[in-house]
Amino acid sequence: MDLVIPNIDVASLGPELILSIAAMFVLLVSVFLPKGRKDPAAYLSLLGIFFAFVSSIFLWGNPRYAFNNMILVDNFALFFNSIFLIAAGLSILMSVNYLKEEEMSHGEFYALILFATVGMMFMSAGSNLITIFLGLETMSISIYVLAGFFRRSNKSNESALKYLLLGAFSSAFLLYGIALMYGATGTTDLKGISEYLSNAAYLKDPMLLAGMGLLLVGFGFKIASVPFHMWTPDVYEGAPTSITAFMSVGVKAAAFAAFVRVFLYSLWDLQPDWNYVLWILAVLTMTLGNIVAIAQNNIKRMLAYSSIAHAGYIMVGMVASNELGTSSILFYMLAYAFMNLGAFGVIILYGRKGEENLDINDYSGMGFKYPALALLMSVFMFSLAGIPPTAGFVGKFYIFSAAIKSGYIWLAIIGVMNSLISVYYYLRITVMMYMKEPVKEFVGLKWSPSMAIALIIAVIGTLLIGIFPSPYLDLARQSIQLFM
Repeated sequence: MDLVIPNIDVASLGPELILSIAAMFVLLVSVFLPKGRKDPAAYLSLLGIFFAFVSSIFLWGNPRYAFNNMILVDNFALFFNSIFLIAAGLSILMSVNYLKEEEMSHGEFYALILFATVGMMFMSAGSNLITIFLGLETMSISIYVLAGFFRRSNKSNESALKYLLLGAFSSAFLLYGIALMYGATGTTDLKGISEYLSNAAYLKDPMLLAGMGLLLVGFGFKIASVPFHMWTPDVYEGAPTSITAFMSVGVKAAAFAAFVRVFLYSLWDLQPDWNYVLWILAVLTMTLGNIVAIAQNNIKRMLAYSSIAHAGYIMVGMVASNELGTSSILFYMLAYAFMNLGAFGVIILYGRKGEENLDINDYSGMGFKYPALALLMSVFMFSLAGIPPTAGFVGKFYIFSAAIKSGYIWLAIIGVMNSLISVYYYLRITVMMYMKEPVKEFVGLKWSPSMAIALIIAVIGTLLIGIFPSPYLDLARQSIQLFM
């Protein structure tokens, strides 16, 4: 029998390989850096992110399978790569001075962010359920460690432990769903499953439907949809703030990338079965996230419930299941990356060691003492609330338009009503900053070049996507050809 050597397309994994090599190099270099002075590790990580971004640009427009069809490098994966790299880059910039303040500046922090990003990339590019699962575990293990990185903090330890335990449960659901899918279809390849389901006779197989349900539960945990959301506020509150920012964007984007690829492509023929469930979950997720966010006095917990609500908005795009709906998911995730990371960046800069200023009342009078910082926070809050001319407004407009176009009028109405509810708790921060007397004494902010760059990038991205949305929506549309 002839030995068949598979074609190994190394170039298709250019971004992943670059980040992996950069992460290992950062670990090596960190050993020789003085304790507490790990800035070069951060800058080497940013260099790796830059080259990975360039590599993704060169791969654009040339879709191809690689490694025995385990990987699909298409525009969809590359679009999400840009979101992951933006989230990782801004999180690293926000972390440089933050880690120094907390006396936790270690090179492995940056390496773990890079490894988590590699896992996210495999999730978006996986054309096989096994690849998606391996990517998810690579990402999750790195995030478990990062969530508990402040090992002297009880809240950070609690955050890591809760995320580990609940993450293990969600991984088990996902893996069991993959096993049932394999049992029903005889393959874990997404294209193979899609071809199998093209025969209508197999669509009511109980094992197949059970597998689909377990996949829905597994992805529901990762995107923090109701009723799988309970880990989110505690983990977000306890984790280092820069990691909370990274999780809120990167982990959510990776989960949605895999969710969309599996359900809108591989399981499309089961759409009548899962679409009704997603409709209900989207409504519950939006509503609970927004209502509970109103009652929060801790700003990180407020943004955690806000993140749950935004997952509900994105699920509306999945329910719509049309071209505008699918492309608006990608557009919304890009917009969300800038505005949410920017908000967490302001929180990091406003806090300091031993006094993080996480109570919403701590923001009283900030607009008069720190007008530039308050202005930035206002832009990010307006965008999260969906007020024009910001990226958040355009993202919600496209998603709700897609729902109306597909005939889901009531879903769009509920989405708009939820968006109106969210205006209360987002603008509450602005009211505190500009219309309330200070409740504490202000001390000088410790601006750092890296934090200033991160906030400038975030606010430019938030406004640019809001004012000139067409180029970004066009890129999103080019990224979903596989589903159309």
